[in-house]
Amino acid sequence: MSTRSGQWHIPLLRLFLASLVLAAPGFVSSRSNLNATETIAPGAVAGRSAWECPRGFEERAQACVAIKVPANAYLSAFGNAWECNRGYLRVGERCTLVKVPENAHLDEQPFEPGWECDRAYQAVNGACTPVLVPPNAYAVDASFDGGWECSRGYRRDGSGCMAVTVPPHGFLQRTGDDWDCDRRFRKQADACVPVEVPANAYLDGAGHGWKCERGFRQHGSICELLVVPASAYIAYSGNDWTCVDGFRRQGEACIPD
Repeated sequence: MSTRSGQWHIPLLRLFLASLVLAAPGFVSSRSNLNATETIAPGAVAGRSAWECPRGFEERAQACVAIKVPANAYLSAFGNAWECNRGYLRVGERCTLVKVPENAHLDEQPFEPGWECDRAYQAVNGACTPVLVPPNAYAVDASFDGGWECSRGYRRDGSGCMAVTVPPHGFLQRTGDDWDCDRRFRKQADACVPVEVPANAYLDGAGHGWKCERGFRQHGSICELLVVPASAYIAYSGNDWTCVDGFRRQGEACIPD
């Protein structure tokens, strides 16, 4: 009985192995995407979209044509185009050498000019000239704003830097080119004046103004008592009122809907 059952198992094993081969991803993907009416272009290989050109070739007129990589270039990562080597720029179908002027260096951009000036220099007519840094300023690695910025405590004034005058009870902002008032003071022209908090009010979060307590609302420079009419309640803000359900606001009263 054991010999006969072993003879039955051999054909079943072969059938199982054959089914694995037919179901292999490479075998199915190279055929399943081709319709009965589709053909593979010359030089192409079966791919996800019926067919595709192999690395180093590009599709032209339903055919795969070899990519001509010019001097000083290389095949791109995808293999369907070419790119110029570092230090070269693409001009038409060739790569031209980037001519880096004095006091400049190559950049990583694929377009002209292919270089940028060193720090403390700026591009002028294809050359890099020294940046004229005014007093109380410093050179920056940028081509805009003249290539310089004012030092902390100064602000730009035309082609120079003007000192920031911080009044009493004021401080220099983080940016370094403006000032703000301490808490409990507010800006008024070029000075910091005290915040006058009226009765039934408190200093706001920023510390440069005030808000009325709950149950009061602002009226000019004071906080007046909030009069809540019948069928109403103080709103979430605490400085106004809202009608209850079934009523709507009309002037300073709540009337039925």
